Amino acid sequence: MRFQILRDLTPGRAPTVTALAIVVAVFGVLALLAPLGHAEEPVTRAGALLALGGALEILHGIRRADTASLRRAVTSGLISFLMGVLVFSAPYLAGGALVLLLSITFAIDAASSIVAARRAQGRERRFSLLSAAGDLTAAAGLIVLTQVSPTWLVAVAAALRLFGIAWNITATPAHTADDAARTVVDDLGLADHPEASGLLEQMAHEERARVSADAGWVVAILVMLFAIHVARLEPDGTLLGYLSPLVALLGDMALAILFAALIAAPAALSLRSSTRWLERLVWRWYLAAEDERRGVRHRAAASWLRFRLRMALRLREARYSIPAALWRSLAAGLPLAAVVTATVPMWGMSWFFDTENWASGIWNSWAEARADQWREEMVRAVTGPAGAQAGTFAVTPPGTTGDFSFVVIGDPGEGDASQHILRDQLLAVAERPDVRFVVISSDVVYPNGSMIDYEACFWLPFKGVTKPVYAIPGNHDWYDALEAFLATFLQPDAARAAMRARVEADLRLTSTTGARIEGLIEQAGRLRQEYGVPTGFQRGPFFELQTERFALVAIDTGVVKRIDEEQWKWLESALARARGKLTMAVLGHPFYAKSYEMTQGNEPFGRLKRLLLDHGVTILMAGDTHDLEYYREPPAAGRPAVHYFVNGGGGAYLSMGSALEWPADPPTATWAHYPTRAAIARKVELLTPWWKRPAWWWTDRHLAWPFSTEYFSGLFDYNVAPFFQSFVEVRVEASQHRVRVLPYGVHGPLRWRDLSHSADLRAGDDDVVEWVVPMR
Repeated sequence: MRFQILRDLTPGRAPTVTALAIVVAVFGVLALLAPLGHAEEPVTRAGALLALGGALEILHGIRRADTASLRRAVTSGLISFLMGVLVFSAPYLAGGALVLLLSITFAIDAASSIVAARRAQGRERRFSLLSAAGDLTAAAGLIVLTQVSPTWLVAVAAALRLFGIAWNITATPAHTADDAARTVVDDLGLADHPEASGLLEQMAHEERARVSADAGWVVAILVMLFAIHVARLEPDGTLLGYLSPLVALLGDMALAILFAALIAAPAALSLRSSTRWLERLVWRWYLAAEDERRGVRHRAAASWLRFRLRMALRLREARYSIPAALWRSLAAGLPLAAVVTATVPMWGMSWFFDTENWASGIWNSWAEARADQWREEMVRAVTGPAGAQAGTFAVTPPGTTGDFSFVVIGDPGEGDASQHILRDQLLAVAERPDVRFVVISSDVVYPNGSMIDYEACFWLPFKGVTKPVYAIPGNHDWYDALEAFLATFLQPDAARAAMRARVEADLRLTSTTGARIEGLIEQAGRLRQEYGVPTGFQRGPFFELQTERFALVAIDTGVVKRIDEEQWKWLESALARARGKLTMAVLGHPFYAKSYEMTQGNEPFGRLKRLLLDHGVTILMAGDTHDLEYYREPPAAGRPAVHYFVNGGGGAYLSMGSALEWPADPPTATWAHYPTRAAIARKVELLTPWWKRPAWWWTDRHLAWPFSTEYFSGLFDYNVAPFFQSFVEVRVEASQHRVRVLPYGVHGPLRWRDLSHSADLRAGDDDVVEWVVPMR
């Protein structure tokens, strides 16, 4: 929100509206509108726009003719870019760090404006002081008003700063690519020497001649990287399938540009500036000699000077022309980006560092805006005009009268070692005679819920499970508009109706056709037969099970922890049918996780929690966070104790941040979590190479501040033993008037020594962990 308007306006020059200024102004409008969307983290969008605006401010700034204006623009652009990165990283920053760091950047910008004001006079001095006052006001406002509406505060701040950038681009003159050769000669003090000017002109002609060749090999590398991504991601013929490798390629290009901007260009500029005195000296010596007296030394000097001129011309063209800067950056950075693509497993958990998974962020934005409407239309298509009846979304596995058990496993679907390590335990428990069915709670398949990943991430790992398997989707399952999930877990007629309803909701602007719908249902049926895993019993992405004394409601919370009105009406009626029973709810997102109350700042999610508690639900279990956590709210106002479980450790990468930064004062007095901090630390200490040790020290000692520990600990997600994945068995023992919840790890039932827990959960270290909930 820097008040820099008119500060750089050149006297006598009318502002010129350029495409760059228009783009930045549009960014400002989009940042201002970000909180109005359905995004779970709208500030990240404002942050991305601000970072892009800062980058464009730098690109324009380095082309400015006036040195002082150049310096101000680059400084301002760097601060804008830093602010954008901080805002974009808000979900991964420690609590309070975003506001503090943003306030510091505004204060730094204010100091820069004050320094500029001291050196300026007249109108420029006044506007510099105004800019400083605006920055200081913004810094103070962020700190004072952060509790009012931090999302809107950050969005408005980002928008105002972007508008200021757009105005400065409009108001300030800049060099063009045609000025590159002239300014190179001017910098060397050789503008009046025809031989130097002629040599530079020759260099410029040669550079223009080789543009097509340079572009050719850049394109060749891009094609090669795209082919690698296509082979790895195995597109399934859908628009989503082919866009994912394209997004990965764009990520590679972004990395290449960053490498060039942060490493190659600074190194080249530093080397040139530190040796320019030598270049001028050699030029004077070379030009002083007559042609007939120039020998071997002069010819060697001429070769070196030609090399220097060529590098100077390339750097200057990149500085004065955005297209040239992009091409030069790609040429310099793509080889390093290719190395990163090949060696990404070395860096840690691939979700954060692998461009092939960055596409998931795009699909997340798409799904979070559409999932509720899609689901609502799906439900209407399945229920018809009469609406949902008592048994519409009920499941009826055999053997659920009297005492019985079932398995709940969350977030299983990565299809790698972290999932397969649980397979023997899952099969051993699921095939016990008293276990009647299995429930998957959230994220059946990673990364995008596509049918092409179901065989490796669901059917194969679950082969051997012969009991009915039900599921609720997680956010990743929604990324392909829930198509593969519907084909796998819904009855064929319901899956067909739901997918067709989604197509109509999107006005048929989709690659999903009637033939594709039939193909998905047919493929799911074929895989079901091949692997023998019983699925296809549901009529929606949520369901209920009603027994005489126990009720289970499974709720689809979509992408942004919210349910639509059709699911809400079903849930109210299902809870009414469960009145007087011990009721357990399985959801896609937890109400407590990572030692935080997850309903804070999310009124729709808080409303859902109140509905469940008002109807006497006493066990609430969810996935999404990839570990095992337990919280207990004590009895209150005639309501029994409520037991909350995070059960998302079924196969995805481990959410290590929960254990690493578990607070001294958790949100509930009674709590437990698995694994322990000590167990994680032992694994990281054992497997971390020397070059990652500083990052681990920072994470271990300082909780990775200013980042969140959960985000930074991805560097240490080693997909080798020891593993800490888990699932739970729920034993409904009506004969004993109780329900028991028993967690399992990779070696069998977990014992209390495996968990960190509050002191009131007293038990022997070797005792098997169980939580007992009495029936009414």
